[in-house]
Amino acid sequence: MKETSFPKLLKIMNELRTGCPWDRKQTLHSLSHLTVEETYELTDAIIEEDFEGIKGELGDLLLHIVFYAKIASEKNQFDIEDVIEGICKKLIDRHPHIYGDVKVKNEEQVKQNWEKLKLKEGKKSVLEGVPKGLPALIKAQRIQDKVAGIGFDWEKPEQVFEKVKEEIEEFEVESQSQNQENMEAEFGDILFAMINYARHKKINPERALELTNKKFIKRFQYLEQETSQKGLKLQDMPLEEMDKYWEEAKKL
Repeated sequence: MKETSFPKLLKIMNELRTGCPWDRKQTLHSLSHLTVEETYELTDAIIEEDFEGIKGELGDLLLHIVFYAKIASEKNQFDIEDVIEGICKKLIDRHPHIYGDVKVKNEEQVKQNWEKLKLKEGKKSVLEGVPKGLPALIKAQRIQDKVAGIGFDWEKPEQVFEKVKEEIEEFEVESQSQNQENMEAEFGDILFAMINYARHKKINPERALELTNKKFIKRFQYLEQETSQKGLKLQDMPLEEMDKYWEEAKKL
């Protein structure tokens, strides 16, 4: 790493903040939705294993971090050095098995210690660290991670799968009544249980679903392309005929 890289970025940030009308106008609030967008772009690059894209998106996120710190320093709240020092202290405090005399046997014990330390820091609930604005699927995953960190968890994946089947049965019962509110509640229970099962199987449900999304898009676009080349319109085709092209796409 070049010694001048980070100071160079800070210098550019200072120059943009004073010289560029757009950068000068930005606030913590105006940047926040852009940061979320950049995070999703990074996630997409990671899924594709596009390392050039990952590098670029990490740079964009780093810029946002520096930008927030710059705005805060203008308000005499904190600066980028405070940010870095804060995360260094947190990492040291929460890794007593590295920087202290605590012994751990595996990853799970590390996670459990992490959550216990956070409670000692003054948090009233282990769930306080779950952002309210997270997408529902990711939020469910984080909730389950948090409570598992203090031992509130199933012992075996098979137990979780039995819970999945139980929730499906309850949904089927509510489906008979056609009560939309009850069906929605039970369907939510199925999703929550499935996410829990994925966690026990070491599967990232967000990544798994996104991989399926990408697979579906590629197959459907193949279907569109092939039918268009033959002068056919999807809206005029029976499902059985469309399914032939779908099966071709699956083989490819």
